[in-house]
Amino acid sequence: MGKTLSYRPRPGEIPTSPGVYRFRDENARVLYVGKAKNLRARLSNYFAPLPSLHERTRRMVTTARSVEWTVVGSDIDALQLEYTWIKEFEPPFNVKFRDDKTYPYLAVTLADEAPRVLVTRNPRIRGAKYFGPYPKIWAVHETIDLMIKAFPIRTCSDSSYKRAMQSGRPCFPGQIGRCGGPCSGRVTIEEHRAMVQDFVSFLNGNDKRFVTEATKKMREAAEVQDYEAAARYRDRLQALEAVLDKSAVVLKDSVDADLFGLAHDELSAAVQQFIVRGGRIRGVRSWTVDKELDLSTAELVDSVLQRAYDSGGVVDIPKEILVPELPEDATELETWLAGLRGKGKVRVHTAQRGEKAALMQTAVINAKNSLMLYKTRRSADFVARSQALTDIQTAIGMEQAPLRIECFDVSHLSGTNIVASMVVFEDGLPRKDQYRRFSIAESTDDTESIYQVLSRRLAYLSEPEAGEEGDTAPDTDSAIENVAKPRKFAYPPQLLIVDGGQPQVQAARRALLESGRADIQLVGMAKRLEEIWLPDSDYPVILPRNSEALFLLQRVRDEAHRFAITYQRTKRRADISSVLADIPGLGPARVKSLLRHFGSVAKLKQATPDAITEVAGIGPALATAIHAQLNSR
Repeated sequence: MGKTLSYRPRPGEIPTSPGVYRFRDENARVLYVGKAKNLRARLSNYFAPLPSLHERTRRMVTTARSVEWTVVGSDIDALQLEYTWIKEFEPPFNVKFRDDKTYPYLAVTLADEAPRVLVTRNPRIRGAKYFGPYPKIWAVHETIDLMIKAFPIRTCSDSSYKRAMQSGRPCFPGQIGRCGGPCSGRVTIEEHRAMVQDFVSFLNGNDKRFVTEATKKMREAAEVQDYEAAARYRDRLQALEAVLDKSAVVLKDSVDADLFGLAHDELSAAVQQFIVRGGRIRGVRSWTVDKELDLSTAELVDSVLQRAYDSGGVVDIPKEILVPELPEDATELETWLAGLRGKGKVRVHTAQRGEKAALMQTAVINAKNSLMLYKTRRSADFVARSQALTDIQTAIGMEQAPLRIECFDVSHLSGTNIVASMVVFEDGLPRKDQYRRFSIAESTDDTESIYQVLSRRLAYLSEPEAGEEGDTAPDTDSAIENVAKPRKFAYPPQLLIVDGGQPQVQAARRALLESGRADIQLVGMAKRLEEIWLPDSDYPVILPRNSEALFLLQRVRDEAHRFAITYQRTKRRADISSVLADIPGLGPARVKSLLRHFGSVAKLKQATPDAITEVAGIGPALATAIHAQLNSR
């Protein structure tokens, strides 16, 4: 692989103006679309020496065969053109949205002679006012049922309304009191339109006015003993309060905002949008994103906002949008969104403290749960798992699919408490009863640790009944203890994965060769770039970012990392407890109090004797002994 690209523009050819650029492959297919305030500065990053590029960026620029750019008049024009081209060309290296749900909305057909309210998934009804989206369609119907008790507007279809107006007989919903349109004969078209405006105003967040008005009229009617009118206002008030009870109060009444919570890893991202109107959550929307290039949270926010408001005018754009991090072009985004909104300014910002920050944290938690659920469901898909195993077999040149995969990871704290983990996946699913933990007494570095652990594990393939001191029990919540290994520990894997790059792979290969197990396929998986390293290759295998194969390998590697970290922390706690327990006068209760007070061993170690005496039951002499013991290690 050369260190430069043949299609790199000559110095001075790229303008310094704002614009949009496109990378194309040999068939002229658009691979990636991006925008820049300074095209020369941005594109120069892609044409840096190839070894210095991020692995995924390197794959994109080496796949491409040409780059072209279009200069525009302003940063806003660049944002709009990028948005248009991404929709038109659907470039494979841009963010992929997996929002396959069509959300139900509550719509009011304001362009009709007698507007009606309906539930719809159609985002392009002419002149309609939309509310939502709602997570469930029954929630929309429930809201309408409550609302028409307070604002009896038309609910019948256009054909029923036309037939009723021509015949002079109310439509069927009107006959049973479920439609208050002009065809019922109770109101005129003008009076009906006034009720529609009140209906829309209430859902827009102006709810307090109607509640206050209904309460006042109910009392006035009761005072003059007009009990029938008082009963009508009472029913209306109850309906209004029922609607308000369905939407949680989260912010001040004057707040109209959209909040976006994000959670992402190397492959995917989940977005949670809270639609707040009048201080209440009026709608919720969530979707997942497949990431091809390595994107930061701020870069994801840019794409998410464009996606969220790409709805043909369905979603109202509020004057305030809260995001986890501000993108680089936040100012241009605000101008673009204000243009879509059509009135006033739009402010995109982060929440630093208070109720908005708390709500943002809730949105982030929901996004994390959505991402976890997405990954869990994807892992549970038998077809996806089968495809993943087949793709792994093809990608790394195995003779058969790896039905049993074992992955190893090493964890330590500054060279102390060195441990390793082994996790097992069979048919793409974890076998936690076959997980193993390893304690490593001495090691020079991670590669030496990998060699030691693999040597110990591979020994069981020739001596299945042998036990070895230091290898511990499966993944359980019970105390760790040395046990003899069952025969199932002697099952050989078809694929052996180590967490790391070529150095770790070569160390594992040495252990395989010494054990005589040349029949086991070995790969390494580096976390930062998600590339797959083979023992005999100078360059990694790059799997597509949205492939089931990479998803499975990532899950296996992350599980090994989690298991190793858990064991390392357990040993660390046991180690520090034993050190403190050697101090006369310091029992388990006081050790627990110390760790609870300081939060971590590192903070306890940094504490002065005076600070240690702040813990209940710790005197000056004992505090001095604790400080001396910890700092002598």
